[in-house]
Amino acid sequence: MENYNACEWLLDRNLRHGRAAQTAIRCQGRSVTYGELMGEVQRVQLALADAGVAAGERVLIVLNDDPVFTAWFLGCLRSGVVPVPVSTMLLGADLAAIAADCLAQLVVVSAAYADHIEAIATDTPAVKLVVVHGETDAGTAGRVSGVPVRSWSSFPTASAEMPVAGTAWDTPGFWLYSSGTTGSPKGVIHKHGDLQATYDTYATHVLRVTDGDRFLSVAKMFFAFGLGNSLTFPFGAGGTAILEPSRPTPPAFAALVAAEQPTLFFAAPGFVAGLLDAGVTAEQFASVRATVTAGESLPAPLQQRFSERCGHPVLDGIGTTEATHIFLSNTLDEQYPGSSGRVVPGYAARLLDDEGNEVLVVDTPGYLQVQGPSVMAGYWNRPEVTAHALADGWLRTGDVYVRDGADHWTFLGRNNDMIKAGGIWVSPAEVESALIAHPDVLEAAVVGARNADGLEETVAFVVPRTGHTIDVAAIDAHCRTLIAAFKRPKRLVVVDALPKTATGKIQRFALRDELAAEASR
Repeated sequence: MENYNACEWLLDRNLRHGRAAQTAIRCQGRSVTYGELMGEVQRVQLALADAGVAAGERVLIVLNDDPVFTAWFLGCLRSGVVPVPVSTMLLGADLAAIAADCLAQLVVVSAAYADHIEAIATDTPAVKLVVVHGETDAGTAGRVSGVPVRSWSSFPTASAEMPVAGTAWDTPGFWLYSSGTTGSPKGVIHKHGDLQATYDTYATHVLRVTDGDRFLSVAKMFFAFGLGNSLTFPFGAGGTAILEPSRPTPPAFAALVAAEQPTLFFAAPGFVAGLLDAGVTAEQFASVRATVTAGESLPAPLQQRFSERCGHPVLDGIGTTEATHIFLSNTLDEQYPGSSGRVVPGYAARLLDDEGNEVLVVDTPGYLQVQGPSVMAGYWNRPEVTAHALADGWLRTGDVYVRDGADHWTFLGRNNDMIKAGGIWVSPAEVESALIAHPDVLEAAVVGARNADGLEETVAFVVPRTGHTIDVAAIDAHCRTLIAAFKRPKRLVVVDALPKTATGKIQRFALRDELAAEASR
């Protein structure tokens, strides 16, 4: 097979095109050029070689979004080593379980998470070395449970050119662990070519990226969504990634947008709601030519309010960890509020019914499956789960969708989130969109629950906007004008916040569990 290396395409290629002095990364007021980044990437390669980490072996990355994350991810790829970025929100036991599952040979952590090292070192026998990065990294040298621990500042730079590994497009390149909301996290194996595949499809055809674009993502790079936003797309175009290591808040990101002037902004729908609630202004977002949302369906009223407030298109879409990035999306030329748009060029999508037959009649719900060049190779060490997920070459997404006559695809809910009220299927997304259209409602989540008679009914959890209160009767009257009677919530629960996964997806199962526990008392 022809040689291909993802880092060579993302980084070396930019240097060949004369971008060594161009800014690759902006982080907390500091600029890192493509040339400077290459120096750090080769420093990582030297560290991997000195530690005896061989091609194909895994490195666990527990780093904040900063230039060091980018250097380690790319350095691993350039050496043929497999980077495994994981959530910095996980606890030590969770990190240790993932490190053991992927047989990590080396672990690199930000100093803020140094207290997890003992759990990782104790429970992960394959680990040869732990590297710590951050202001306090110099104080972490030594051994923990017999595993050497070194500060990143103690590693030398490479004195000679480090080689590019002889990988191919289909060589396993990086792993991402699924969120694990329906079970233990699974290692999703992606190929070297999967990153460029998302650039050649989504970034090229939907975003139309150029080397003048500046990319800012609320989603962190340990997420598939954030990895594309902050690494693949900016480096694929020769543009600039704006990184923010700290935990995101709407006020802080509104200020960051105003200061760094990105041209493309990426966030989850819940964060967009938070920005509106925080009073974001068009002036703050004047540099942004488009906002991209994913991770959870974006209700039409929220899309319209944010687009009108900030004066640019809001492109909602759907992607999965298993598909690397977005494969259904609205576009710069057409936004269809409330839908995920159309199939991104390069991908194919279909809907199946309960019997596994393809749904060919428009406006008929079905289970979404997708094919495309960035779909995973499979799950690590899970052959049966892989076989189920990749049935006949199609990826089962676990989502219920409907397609209209104009080929707009609309999310109805996850397979197990759909509600059958009065014998009729109800889409949580449709009811949530109606609720969010009310001026007092910031966010909403709709689930099914059994009433005293054992029948399923619709229950809505709503978060009020800042300074507003929820009038249940007014909300009910509002819903009467927008949705059919059988879809209207039979109960409204006012909460301060909704439970969410690290990727911003609402954990409806937690709400169902709360209602079930309440009913049993």
